[in-house]
Amino acid sequence: MLVRATTTAPIDTAADTVAIGVFDGKRVAHDVEGGALQRLLDSGEAQTSFRHLAQTHAAGKRWILVGLGDRDRFDAERARVAAATVYARCRDLGTTVLCWELPHRLDDDQAGGFVEGTVLASYRFTAFKSGAKDDAAAPAELLVSDHESRVVTVDRAAVVARAQNATRELQDRPANDLTPTALAEFALTLADAHDHITARVEGRAEIVARGMGAFAAVAQGTDVEPALIVLRYEPPDATGPLLGFVGKAVTHDTGGLSIKPAGSMHRMKFDMSGGGAVLGAMQAIAALALPVRIVAVVGSTENTINGSAVKPGDIVRAMNGLTIEVDNTDAEGRLVLGDCLTHAIELGAERLVDVATLTGGVVTALGSTYAGVFANDERWFDVVQAAGARSGERLWRLPLDPEYADRVKGRYADLTNSPEDKKAHPISGAEFLHRFAGDDVPWAHLDIAGVGYDLGKPWAPKGGSGFGVRLLVALAQAHAAA
Repeated sequence: MLVRATTTAPIDTAADTVAIGVFDGKRVAHDVEGGALQRLLDSGEAQTSFRHLAQTHAAGKRWILVGLGDRDRFDAERARVAAATVYARCRDLGTTVLCWELPHRLDDDQAGGFVEGTVLASYRFTAFKSGAKDDAAAPAELLVSDHESRVVTVDRAAVVARAQNATRELQDRPANDLTPTALAEFALTLADAHDHITARVEGRAEIVARGMGAFAAVAQGTDVEPALIVLRYEPPDATGPLLGFVGKAVTHDTGGLSIKPAGSMHRMKFDMSGGGAVLGAMQAIAALALPVRIVAVVGSTENTINGSAVKPGDIVRAMNGLTIEVDNTDAEGRLVLGDCLTHAIELGAERLVDVATLTGGVVTALGSTYAGVFANDERWFDVVQAAGARSGERLWRLPLDPEYADRVKGRYADLTNSPEDKKAHPISGAEFLHRFAGDDVPWAHLDIAGVGYDLGKPWAPKGGSGFGVRLLVALAQAHAAA
């Protein structure tokens, strides 16, 4: 979809369909044909209640009036939802060029939300549908009309939304197609396509040679080659601390010998969502040429079963020297992440965020509305929380507390990856990772198990959501502006 900002009035554009949002208690700002749109509102056929749609024809175009509800409640997420709702209607109508006339006095995030909602709603995954063709019913172009220039805002929002869609495509690909090697190829292509970004990919032998025994233990249960993916983005004008983004990318998680129930195992292709979000964010950050320095570390493997698979009760040694009792092979994500956090610190990261579909407990606690966040530093938590709020990818803080720390102590080794007491297990997962992040480097852990896929939003109803891309980009933008 082509996306362009314009200061041209919608009636004078090439759009065949124009969407106009109306808040509660407001009138149509720019009417046509002597008040045709306001008459639609006055008649009650159009309403200002949120997401209500009504349409008419006037001046040679189709006009859709969109209820935006209470102005005081309106934010970027509501803009995304309203835009996605309009996009769905436009698909049904066969719209070719859609023009959104933005309401007055929107901030940049709200204005960008209309772009993001439209681009995100345009996503379809049809790669494995026989005879699938280009979606002829979908709008081919989006115009965003405002009396002031919104070129920067519109272009930036389109870049971020396309990167989020790229992550969603990675998520939706089946595990026999999106192997760790295929994910690494995506990273290498990303680096080739953008300036000031380099990629390094290492396989099983290098992972073992680096002493990443926890990561290697998960990977030893699959004949598919694992991948340690490292991206460095260092533009010459960058300032500030080196940010470290760390992602879990288990391309399929059977649970290993602690095997998962069959009924939900097909969804475990989504266990690479954290790593996918990191790669999508790096794509957007490089495309936007943000003046920040970032090292991204993504650990990718399958968690499956062969004759060499790690067994419950095995003890492995992590990269930081700690020994770990693998008491549950389905608590594999923290093993991969632990070594990747150590490597990110080794590479000089001065601020850390890891992103992972880590625990089912966070789904029970927070559902599909918030991701769980843990942090070892108050200031860093505030920065990460603010990035979540600005991006619409909301976070809810859960505790790191010394009273929980003993839960991850091992009986025969330094740590256990799965305490016998299963209460508060999202906290146990975070406390385990805390042993690798330490306290010298500000660190935040995002558990996105509830928000990584099947969000049920108009812009992401089923499949991968790409959660984390917008948040990480907002975090980079905050550092670029500091």
